[in-house]
Amino acid sequence: MDDALSYDPYAEVYGISPSPDVNAVLPFPGHEAKGGLDASSPDGIVHRRLKARHVQMIAIGGTIGTGLFIGSGAALHNGGPVGLLLGYVVMGTVVYSMVIALGEMTTLFPVSGSFTHYASRWLDPALGFALGYNYWYTYAITVPTQITAGAIVISYWDSKTNPGAWITVFLVVIVFLNFCAVQYYGEAEFCFTFIKVTTMAGLIILGIVLELGGAPTHDRVGFRYWKHPGPFNQFNGISGAKGRFLACWATFINAAFSFLGTEIVAITAAEVEDPRRNVPKAIQRVFYRILLLYVGGVIVIGWLVPHNDGRLLGASTASSSPFVIAIENAKIKSLPSIINAVILISAFSSGNSDLYASSRTLYGLACAGQAPRFLRKCTKEGLPVWCVFITSLAGLLAYLNVNENGGTVFEWFVSITSITGLITWDIILITYVRFYQGLAYHGIDRDTLPYKAPFQPYASYFGIFFINLIILFNGFQVFLSKSWNEHTFITAYICLPIFLVFYLLWKIVKRPKFVRIPDMDFSTGRRELSKMEEEESAKYVEPKGIVAKAWDWLVHFEYLAPMVSFPT
Repeated sequence: MDDALSYDPYAEVYGISPSPDVNAVLPFPGHEAKGGLDASSPDGIVHRRLKARHVQMIAIGGTIGTGLFIGSGAALHNGGPVGLLLGYVVMGTVVYSMVIALGEMTTLFPVSGSFTHYASRWLDPALGFALGYNYWYTYAITVPTQITAGAIVISYWDSKTNPGAWITVFLVVIVFLNFCAVQYYGEAEFCFTFIKVTTMAGLIILGIVLELGGAPTHDRVGFRYWKHPGPFNQFNGISGAKGRFLACWATFINAAFSFLGTEIVAITAAEVEDPRRNVPKAIQRVFYRILLLYVGGVIVIGWLVPHNDGRLLGASTASSSPFVIAIENAKIKSLPSIINAVILISAFSSGNSDLYASSRTLYGLACAGQAPRFLRKCTKEGLPVWCVFITSLAGLLAYLNVNENGGTVFEWFVSITSITGLITWDIILITYVRFYQGLAYHGIDRDTLPYKAPFQPYASYFGIFFINLIILFNGFQVFLSKSWNEHTFITAYICLPIFLVFYLLWKIVKRPKFVRIPDMDFSTGRRELSKMEEEESAKYVEPKGIVAKAWDWLVHFEYLAPMVSFPT
């Protein structure tokens, strides 16, 4: 990393160093720029080839995967149906506070590096460095998590084949897709997400039908399982309100894992056509995704599966989903296999997205001079080839599943990736608060921004408070146990010293100063981005015909958000 230590963190993001001249035309990745990463650069550039429909689907359901389909089983077992619901509602609110804050910054500066760039620009370059590597290894580790989950799902049909064979198949295909140009990644995710969202909506409708007695058994379930074994589990046999509270708290980590990846839409901003038009619309859909798909899904499984069912992941086995258990209980033949196939697609899709997100984060670090220079190398198709190759090596960790119980390895990865993801969300929100303060100090009216996040800055304060509570107390069960479990303690808290080491490394080597509010830069690159917005808007053609208008509505429709302004 020696060649990165003297690099200006703005140089490769915009092509030149920051300029106080707000009228200067300042380039950024994806546009030709004299002296920067342009089309004639030997390093190449990433290309803006993700279309509106790609980013919309990625935002709506790109992260629906094993966390919801499988991990929700452990959360139901831990917290009971009401504890599960509360965990997902609270965590969903936290995620919403983060994504709207990130959306405001991203639509103003949709550049490579995204929130790692924002932390360096408006807080501290050392913090941006630590955040970037934290996020990179979060998703590098999540790739084997999803592959491991895929092997667990396969065992539903085939428990005899060594899981290493399936791990190899998943890993090869995921790496192959990520070595294709970004538009092929977008097309793959569009198809995968369509299947996942359609299936999830169908499962919610099916769950309501089964709840009302529409199953072949004609068993009207009602709120039977809320009464017995009860709405809450008792954590580790602790009786009373304390046991119920701890059981509910234990669901937050599972819920956090389910929501990981919501911020990927910001990572795509550097490769999206007309990001100032498409990214805000994608962000507005997050609230509805949380409300309808996640909350609706956990309500259904809380109705139909008792939290003491021995088949739930985290109880005694790790081979099926609570959705599948509910369908099996209803005596519906063939459908469990179909749902398991969709879960398998979800695991594959999530692994595909995770490799994309982590490789692009590494590319952003390289562009900012915080990673070796050779990682900036892109192919003619705009693929950061070395970033994809190095990140894909983390997928080999999935082979731990060959010699260990699949459920144990899966939960181990869940613990690590959940906390690193929470640290990322925490820094994003802290960065936004500084961004908000900087705008006020420099007299910039938020109503003039491409996207104005609602409920700010109070939503960010809420998110920061709650995320820090979860990070601090996520390993509480270790201290309640009579026998010390060093593995649980390490997976719960190892991410904190790792983040601190990254921060201190850049602070000691580069000695960057904390960015004071008067010195915050809101000018560099803004004019060029506005010019790109005008050019992209000029290309937009009003759809003609019923089919074309319906498709345009689906992709571009601005869900009502009266608190959000889109200035003309």
